[in-house]
Amino acid sequence: MRSLAALSLALLLQAAHAAETPKDCPPTAQAPTAEQMQQAQAAAKDRGALWRLSKDGRNSYLYGTVHVGRMAWAFPGPQLQKALKSTEVVAVEIDLSSPTLGQEMQAAQQRAAALVLTPAEQQRLDAQADAACLPRGALAGFHPVMQAITYVSLAGRRDGLDPAFAQEGMLLGTAKALQRSVVSLESVASQMALLLPQDAQQARWLLRNNLDALESAESRGSLLRLSSAWERGDLAALSDPAKLCACTPSAEELDFYRRLNDERNPHLAQRITEEHGKGRPVLAAVGLLHMTGPQALPKLLTAQGFKVERLH
Repeated sequence: MRSLAALSLALLLQAAHAAETPKDCPPTAQAPTAEQMQQAQAAAKDRGALWRLSKDGRNSYLYGTVHVGRMAWAFPGPQLQKALKSTEVVAVEIDLSSPTLGQEMQAAQQRAAALVLTPAEQQRLDAQADAACLPRGALAGFHPVMQAITYVSLAGRRDGLDPAFAQEGMLLGTAKALQRSVVSLESVASQMALLLPQDAQQARWLLRNNLDALESAESRGSLLRLSSAWERGDLAALSDPAKLCACTPSAEELDFYRRLNDERNPHLAQRITEEHGKGRPVLAAVGLLHMTGPQALPKLLTAQGFKVERLH
């Protein structure tokens, strides 16, 4: 539900490297050494879920990603490598390598409802900075809701789950190495409008909801369950929000989940269809949660005329 926090990756890593790292803090993610890369590449295996999309005599692919990861996950397995080599375009939700990303994020945050934090809310954010081993104020340039979402994305670091090893980074790096074109399926503005609403009441609800999940350790547990299900490619385990959070979601939470996940899928399916229709095979990489529910992407792409086949 908070996967769009990957948009803040560049600024997040900058803040993380600025932090001191006491003994009780998780290590800051480091680029792998040459030896580690060699070992990881030799041991790489397929994770997540991959579908072949056949239409008009061409094969494209749909890959379900996760927005946190472990170093070993940053190396594509055999089937994903084959899909990357046989396509000409890598389509991601948002191209995190875009030179205008920072400007677009800043503009989106300025359009969101301005929140004047209460002393209690500021204290709660400061406590999460401490828990994430970031200097207080390191994320002060972010909207308060985006600060909380960023702390959610860091909640799994003590379990070895780091946004620095998210699948998007691996795919963008591979696309560059293979000289593939990269396209965005969505805009920063459309994604951020969901996370940072212009309604102040809704924005404050999102802030407090994320802080509640952090303080109860729900965020950490949800990331563990999500990433474990992703590694197995277990769509059944991802299909029930209540099982993911090990809680009973409120009606408001379920409505937010529906808007953040299900309601984006028709647009994503249409964009994938458009890119495939340009005559070049596409590898479309989208969060694995979008492959679940009544508007799951494989279902919508079948309705768009594709033959959709999951590759196990």
